[in-house]
Amino acid sequence: MRILHILPSLDPRGGGPMEALSNYGQCVRALGHSVEVLSLDDPASAFLPLYPLTATAIGPSVGGYAYNPRLVPWLTTRARDYDVIFIHGLWQYHAFGAWRVLHDLKLPYFVLPHGMLDPWFKTTYPLKHLKKFLYWHWADYRVLRDARAVLFTSEEERRLARLSFSRYTAREVVINYGTKSPPQDAQALRERFLQSRPDLQGKRILLFLSRIHEKKGCDLLIKAYARVAAQDRRLHLMVAGPDKTALVPRLRQMAQELGVAASISFPGMLQADDKWGAFHASDAFVLPSHQENFGVAVAEALGCRLPVLISDKVNIWREVQQDGCGFVAPDTVEGTEHNLRSWLALPVEQAEGMRQRARSTFEARYTAEATARSLLAAVEGARA
Repeated sequence: MRILHILPSLDPRGGGPMEALSNYGQCVRALGHSVEVLSLDDPASAFLPLYPLTATAIGPSVGGYAYNPRLVPWLTTRARDYDVIFIHGLWQYHAFGAWRVLHDLKLPYFVLPHGMLDPWFKTTYPLKHLKKFLYWHWADYRVLRDARAVLFTSEEERRLARLSFSRYTAREVVINYGTKSPPQDAQALRERFLQSRPDLQGKRILLFLSRIHEKKGCDLLIKAYARVAAQDRRLHLMVAGPDKTALVPRLRQMAQELGVAASISFPGMLQADDKWGAFHASDAFVLPSHQENFGVAVAEALGCRLPVLISDKVNIWREVQQDGCGFVAPDTVEGTEHNLRSWLALPVEQAEGMRQRARSTFEARYTAEATARSLLAAVEGARA
């Protein structure tokens, strides 16, 4: 098959969906299929030459909605060249523009919402939700309604999607979702990472690795960490990730006021060996998010044998709890503190058992190969 994926951007700072697509897209290609990506990025963007799949950028686009007058003509000319088309995400022009063409040409397509129908956004950003509601009926409602299938990455995402808007209509399919297997030369990656950061030698590192954004619960994490930091003087909290909303200065100030600034670091966005070195140098992964559709970084942490301490707003929390590869609690300071204390109280042998279960869970549920097979099966099932 010749496959096209349509996204607003391939900028790696945008989070997990871009990373996941690059990983499972390569697996689909290895199975003998052609995989191409269309984005609304500026063709001069520095990250595009590094992208591992065949990518076409037709930007730049205009405004937060990413309006792009080149999208409809491009698809009108090229859409029939593909056997299957995937639209990633909602609420930007790439989804509505693609629907306009594919609906008129009567070509099948699939939608991956990537958590963008979660009702958390409705309660947290009521003005933004009102704006979305105003064009739901003439735009994104139709994108979902006319899709051959809407692909959710967990049962929880599917359940929550039904709560966001009236007239919700979709042919729902839940797929496996994951990422590539992390490099397993753990000792070498760990040593290189710690050599570049000698202040972390001998520390028990709690790793947060994600976009630094208010929905990720970074403030909860720092407040909860301040309550447990004295329990083990070797503890160190690393808050890593891109900060597009200038949240880090406020988090630094909070840490200073709580007296834990000396044991918290903000290394920025970690990539390649630095990222994997941070995973392998850490003792646990923490994500107290208020809303998380899947959490590719959670899957990566499991692949690196890290127990994951997550909120029950991370949509794979049921699987984590069922498999015993981490701790789950509400997205509050108290809930985050509970997860930290539960992990700190683990005897050595139980902690090692949790690390082993983490890797087993990754291999069973969250590999890129499983995603590739699941996507292809969804396409075949929708054709039947």
